[in-house]
Amino acid sequence: MSAGSAWATAAVAAVTGGYALVSRRLASTAVSAPLVFTAAGVLIGPVGLGLLDLERDAGPVLTLAEVALALVLFTDAATIRSEEFRSGWFLPVRLLVVALPLTIAGGALLAWALLPGLTAWELALAGVVLAPTDASVGKAAVFAPRIPAVVRHGLNAECGLNECLVLPVFAVLLAGLPGTAASHQGVARILGQVLVLSPLLGVLVGGLGGWLLRRAWAGGLVAHDWRHIVPLALVTMAGTLAAATGGSAFVAAWVTGFVFTAALGAGPPPDGTQDGVPDGAPDGQDDTLESVEHLAALLAALSFMVFGAVLLGPALTHLNWRVVTYAVLSLTVVRMLPTALALMGSGLRPATVAYTGWFGPRGLPSLVLGLLVAAEEVPGTRPTGTVIAVTVGLSVLLHGVSAVALADRYGRWYERAVARRVALRESVADRVPGVHPLPEWKKW
Repeated sequence: MSAGSAWATAAVAAVTGGYALVSRRLASTAVSAPLVFTAAGVLIGPVGLGLLDLERDAGPVLTLAEVALALVLFTDAATIRSEEFRSGWFLPVRLLVVALPLTIAGGALLAWALLPGLTAWELALAGVVLAPTDASVGKAAVFAPRIPAVVRHGLNAECGLNECLVLPVFAVLLAGLPGTAASHQGVARILGQVLVLSPLLGVLVGGLGGWLLRRAWAGGLVAHDWRHIVPLALVTMAGTLAAATGGSAFVAAWVTGFVFTAALGAGPPPDGTQDGVPDGAPDGQDDTLESVEHLAALLAALSFMVFGAVLLGPALTHLNWRVVTYAVLSLTVVRMLPTALALMGSGLRPATVAYTGWFGPRGLPSLVLGLLVAAEEVPGTRPTGTVIAVTVGLSVLLHGVSAVALADRYGRWYERAVARRVALRESVADRVPGVHPLPEWKKW
């Protein structure tokens, strides 16, 4: 290990350990984990101490970011719960079917108006990369207990599903952009690999893995601790097989997580359990995914630090009014107007529509896709990379800082409305038995 790499590793470890020591205290403040790690990344990047640089450390940086996103996609898919859609299904469905395409189109049109010289592929790429949302950036706003369950579950489900929906579109756009590594394969081939091959690998690996784990646990063949390793092995296998065959490791990881949970929960409960929950699981919950969840949270935090160092820091040196205007409008008009249109006729109050529209923060999916675009080093993608970096950075700041205050204000409005016995569409999920709070691991 070179001296530069050693100092960079030491700095990353120091920031990670330091945040861990005060994480509980910071959890209830406006200082979010993504904000801390992004700021630390800017400090150790080229515009700061120069310990981390994309040109020098491209391999490790991309590997970390890709593994983090694959694990997050796996855990997002694996923890999708049916009760989130039982009564409040209309919210994520409207956001995904109506608001998401409008957001992509709005982002592309905004890039056309503010970033002259980009091709149609590059305009579309900007819209797609900045379309998925990330609940961890504004976690207090998404996971606050006083927020109506239909809003909590709806925003969480949107974040877990929209990233997978945009990944095939991103892969096709990147393949259609001249000069990229995937351009020689052609759009048609990439489309088949992403939409057919990658999901098929996810189904096979996730389904077989879940079935084998359930059978092994029922037969007393697998130790309690080693059960946690199986999901890590499965997502690694699916991702590497997809990458080796030219497919999308991200799509394969998401499908693997979804199918794994379905296969693991099928059939009769294993021996030594009650209602299919292994003995020793905390609070009656199956903790099979515990290790992969914690690892995903850690790598996601480190990815924000990498983002601050290699993307946001350099992008701040290229700021101009076009970039800043794009970032501001992307987080407001481009997100909030499609959300308002999607929720017309839903019965939700204006306060809820505004809250849902504002808390569509950009985070890990956008920054990883932005890193992939930047790593291609195609001349025409530089403006795209800059606006992606500044938009995600501004989202980390604004959504992180506003999450606690706005969640508290919106929660008080909802409590007053319920106390007046007003018939609210927002309270429909609160009246449905079996809708439980979100798991603690998602609140990192």
